[in-house]
This record gives sequence, structure tokens and C-alpha cells, in this order.
Amino acid sequence: MDRNAILVVGSANMDMVVVAEKFPQPGETLFGRQFNMYPGGKGANQAVCAAKLGGETHFIGRMGNDLFRERLVQNMASDGVVMDHLLIDEQEPTGIALITVDGGGENEIIVISGSNMKLSPADVESRLALFNRVGVVLAQLEIPLETVARTAELAAAAGACFILNPAPACKLPVKLLQRVDFLTPNRLELELLAGMSILDDIESVRCAAQRLLDQGVGNVLVTLGERGSLWVTPGEARLFAARRVQAVDTTAAGDAFNGAFAFALSRGETVPQAIHFANRVAAFSVTRMGAQSSMPTAADIEEWV
Repeated sequence: MDRNAILVVGSANMDMVVVAEKFPQPGETLFGRQFNMYPGGKGANQAVCAAKLGGETHFIGRMGNDLFRERLVQNMASDGVVMDHLLIDEQEPTGIALITVDGGGENEIIVISGSNMKLSPADVESRLALFNRVGVVLAQLEIPLETVARTAELAAAAGACFILNPAPACKLPVKLLQRVDFLTPNRLELELLAGMSILDDIESVRCAAQRLLDQGVGNVLVTLGERGSLWVTPGEARLFAARRVQAVDTTAAGDAFNGAFAFALSRGETVPQAIHFANRVAAFSVTRMGAQSSMPTAADIEEWV
């Protein structure tokens, strides 16, 4: 292993996905078109994305001692994720997500965290040696906030680049923000983090991102769906356009972006190069159903482009 390796600290869920023509209103019963179970969870999705693209990717997470864990581990390992650092919880079940996808590819999600919320700072510290052997550390917010904060501390101490995908969004302490090299919210997450409403224009997004830069974040990278992504630094805001595609399932678009961005940085790409690549991978992912099943290989992207 060398410092080109990637460490993902985060969640793993079994996604139970229903496809229906529209979302039901309160009290309404609809017939759905399709049901499937897919391995998911933001941490696992992002790890699988980086691994399928060719990155040496290690995962730290906590799963229950149940059938869902067996299926998740088997799937992640088959996609190339190194699962040697997984912790098993004997009390809590593996996390699940209940996902409804409408006819336009939009989704609504309810997550039951289970063992994910039992991943502790001590668990991460027990894998301390791994931090000194990777170049990029990627985390999300489907695990306890104190564990994310400890992960950021260990990444900084090891000299690794720390990327935080603040999803699902919550207010973050300044001490954590100061250790984030790249913060990757979507528009709604940015509104919550910045504490301000964002209008439908790039300048409004930039102003909200600037509030986070003022609190110590190194770079803010806002994902804007079909509009692409906006990279905001103290001196510049630069929009990177997205490729237009027919969306089938947008569930894993953000995870694809983050996994691909981490992978590209780990390979020594410049930030603009990494953003262009992440946009392409995210666009590809929405043309397929599922989360991890929608993640492309490097060959997929090369052929598609």
C-alpha cells in the first residue's frame, strides 16, 4: 500500500427500493412497479465507487451480525473494497434504507441507522495505523458526529486530505470545519450549514459557501445536480457543467461524485481535473438503478465518454 490509497469511514445499509409512478400523498395507497434490494449506505457507496474505478480503497464501518452484513460485505469485497477493518456489532442490526423512486428518477429516503450509529471514536482510533498509509480520507454524516470529528483529527495528524460529504446535513462545529479540506454539500445541505436561504443563482450559492470558508473550511464543492458543481475557494468560484443524461435513479449521484472525486485526488489529479471526472461519474450513475450497482468502472467511463 502507498499514500495513493483511500480510506472511507462511514455507513453501510441495505437499500430496499420501490419504484412507483409518483410519490404517495399522506394516507394514499399506490401500486408500485418494481421492488429490489441493493447494497447501499453513503460510506459503502462511496467506497465501492472509488474501488470500482481502480482505487485501493479501505472501509471502516460497523455492521450487525446478520444476513444483511453478509450480503453487504460480499458485495463490497467483490467490487474491490478492502474490508479487513470492519467492526461487527452484536446488539444492533445492520442499517437499512427505505427508498421510493418516482417516474422521473427522483427519490425519497428513510434511513434506519442501526449499527452505523454505534461506530465510535474508539473504533476509528483502533485502526490508527491505517491513517498513516492513505492519502485521502472520506467521511459522511450517517455515523455519529463525534466519530466524524475524530476521523478528521486523525486524517489531519497523518497529513491526509480530508473530504467531508455533509449528508444528511446538520450543524457542524467550527473545530470540525477547520479540519475539512473539501466540504461537498448539495444545495439543500449548504443552506442548512450556512444558515441562509439560497436563491436559484450561482452568486447566492457562492455567498453561502463563503460563510463556510470564513469558518475555516479549505474548499467548498457544491453539487448542483444537472447544473454541475461549483468549486468555491476564498478567491474564486468556478462552475463545472454536468453532462446531460436521462435520469433513471438519482439515489447515488452524490455518492458517485464523492467517491470519484476522492479517487481522482488520490491519483494526483488537480482539483479541476478531479471535479470534471467526478461530474462524469455522477452523470453515469443516474442512468442505472441502485446505488453500488450504478457505480461505473474506469472502462465504463472511458467507453461512455
